[in-house]
Parts: sequence; structure tokens; C-alpha cells
Amino acid sequence: MDKLIIEGDHRLKGEVTISGAKNALLPILAATLLTEEPCNIEGAPRLRDTQTMIKILRSLGKSVDFQDGRICVRHTKKTRWIADYRLVSTMRASFCVLGPLLAKLKKAKVSLPGGCVIGVRPVDLHLKGLSSLGADIDINSGYVLGKTKGLCGNHIFLEGEFGSSVLATANVMMAGTLASGTTTIEGAACEPEVVDLAEFLIKMGAEIKGAGTPIIEIRGKKLLYGATHKIIPDRIEAGTFMIASLITKGELKLKNVNWRHFGAVIDKLEQAGAWIKKSEHCLVIKARAQLKPVNITTLPYPGFPTDMQAQMMALMAVTPGVSIITEKVYPDRFMHIAELNRMGTRIKREGPYAIVEGVKRLSGAKVMASDLRASASLILAGLAARAKTQILRIYHLERGYDNLEGKLRSVGAKIRRHKV
Repeated sequence: MDKLIIEGDHRLKGEVTISGAKNALLPILAATLLTEEPCNIEGAPRLRDTQTMIKILRSLGKSVDFQDGRICVRHTKKTRWIADYRLVSTMRASFCVLGPLLAKLKKAKVSLPGGCVIGVRPVDLHLKGLSSLGADIDINSGYVLGKTKGLCGNHIFLEGEFGSSVLATANVMMAGTLASGTTTIEGAACEPEVVDLAEFLIKMGAEIKGAGTPIIEIRGKKLLYGATHKIIPDRIEAGTFMIASLITKGELKLKNVNWRHFGAVIDKLEQAGAWIKKSEHCLVIKARAQLKPVNITTLPYPGFPTDMQAQMMALMAVTPGVSIITEKVYPDRFMHIAELNRMGTRIKREGPYAIVEGVKRLSGAKVMASDLRASASLILAGLAARAKTQILRIYHLERGYDNLEGKLRSVGAKIRRHKV
């Protein structure tokens, strides 16, 4: 097991190239199960989650090659219909193989998913949507068992207690591409990652309208084909580096970004006092002067993303004044508060609210990451802290950031990896 050691209080300056989006890549890889023809995915980040999804595809009978950011998926003689617990239980997005397997093979056995421990993340919307398309669903011994004589299009309301679900939208949309008739998803997720999946499916021959809006219409086809597609840039990685620039009073140029995908983050950072220059595929960010506190409420897209909540909390923790962060997507996603407070932050949780009182300086400490984005928040706090910060359980980080410490070192961070 590795840990990161950070010597803080170093200003970051330079250029960083943002990797492809993990949350776009994983459903797109699952979508390759819908065809027997070759698919090529470009711009894929090298992550633990990427490798997990590749292993799942191989276990289901696909041949997969991953080199230099390009993933080639090819069909073998027989596609299997059982997605094993040992793989699916480690990553929630792997549950997206359920829809394609049901659509293509008319049966599936998929383990209930796992991933970061950030609160209850039910699969009820996935099962509701697929059942509405005509799948018989049963849960037994930790597996979802699905079968159908043939999926049929339907009108499905897919919004849950905490809003829309990206992965449920993806699962139902993929299943609908091979269902007979027309499938309409009302309450669909509007995230750019859903749009990217829809564009890949369209390249495969699917007929989809409305991706990026709350109502998506899919007209089913009898057959889908192979396709080549480049993954969109990772808006969460871009947002993390934006905060790294501000929290170190530095200046970064981010390349390979689509800033239109994270307008809510840009808006809040500009309210806090950031200077941001946007061009077609890059962005420059630095602090104008002293930052100001801002209140944040996480919401489904296009609102402020829950995946940026922890990083924004780290920034507000060293910003003079009081800010309130409200978590409306995953109300229990505050496990990083206790670890940040070990570094000298003044953060108090009240239900779905975090009250953050900014301090002048953080102190390095030994801390433990609880999940992917918590890992990023602790790194950001360590970059701003005096003395050394040691971060344990950084395997979470490897699930969603492609060589984060290497990119940080390239712009001046004093960060290194050690064996525990």
C-alpha cells in the first residue's frame, strides 16, 4: 500500500493537460457489448476503474487491448452473461453492463455494485427502467438476475429522490437502443457524460434524440455496429486543478478542456475572486487577490457537481470568512471533514450542511482518504499547508485521476509516493 507525502506552501505554475473523462468512458465501454463489431475508444485515461471495466469486458467474452490511451474492443466467439462479484463489487459504474447484456443476450446476472463509500447509492432506478422495458428482474444472493423475451420501448419516468441518475439513464438508454419500438426517458440525467455516450451510440447506428435534456427518446434498432470515438475531457479533473491553482496562489493553464461542461464551477470560482481566461480548448486560472467565501449547493447537472464538493471545501477552508456547503446529491458525502479538521480547518457538519470558517494557514498532518474525491481534497489541503502532509489509502485516488501526482509535480508541487 502506498501513501503520498506533500511538502506544502509551494506556488503552482505551468501547463497541465487534462485526461479523458472516467465517467464518460466507463458506460461507453459497457456499450461495446451491444455489438459484435470492433469498437475503438480514444483518449482513455489510465485508471484503476478503466482496468476494472476492461477486466469485466474480458470476463464477458470480449477481447480488449489498451495502449497509449486507445482501447480496442473486439468480439470473440461467445459473449457471456454473468458479471462476477469480484469485479463488479469494486466499482459502481460496472453495473452499466446490465442493460446491454439484457438487450443483446436477453438475460444477465450482474453483481450488485460497489465503489467509494459516500452514502447510499441504490440501483432502484436502474431496475425500474429496465423492468419498464419488459425485463423480469430478481435479486438473489447479491446478484441481479434479469431475463426477457425481448425488450419493448416504453415511456419511463426515471427521476429519484435526489434527482436524476447518470448511470441509470445510461443503462436504460443503452438497453433502449436494441428494444423494439420507442423508449422515452423522462427525468433523464443531462450531464455531458450522458451526451458523450449518446454520441457514441449514434455512431454505432442508434437513433437517439434529446441527450443533454431531461427527455431522451430512443428508437430501437435490430442491430448496432462498431464505431470509433474520442472521450470528452474530464471536467472534474479540470475543476480539481483549478482549485489547486487558487489554493496555492498560483497560475495554471489547463489544456484539453471543455469549460462549457463545468460552468457552475467556473461561476463559483469567479464569485470567490478567481481570474479565469477561457479559449476554445484551454483555460487559464489564477487568484485576483484575496479570495472571498461563497456558498455552494450541489445539484444534478448543470448545477454544482457533487464530485467537486470536497475540493471546494478545501479551498473555502483557507478563505477568510464563513461559507456554507449544502450536499443535496449524496447527503452523507462529508467523510473528509474529520480529516481536514486534523489539518487545522474549522468545519462543522449540520445534517446536509457543512459550515466552513476559513483559517489563515493549515498544518501538515497524517490523514486518511475515505473516497476518491476526499483524496483530492486532502491533496489540495496539503498543497496549502505548512510542513508535511501524509495521505494514506491513496488507492481511492487511482480510481479517478490519471497520474495526478505526476501532473502536480510538473507544475511545482513537492509531492512524492512512498510505500507504507
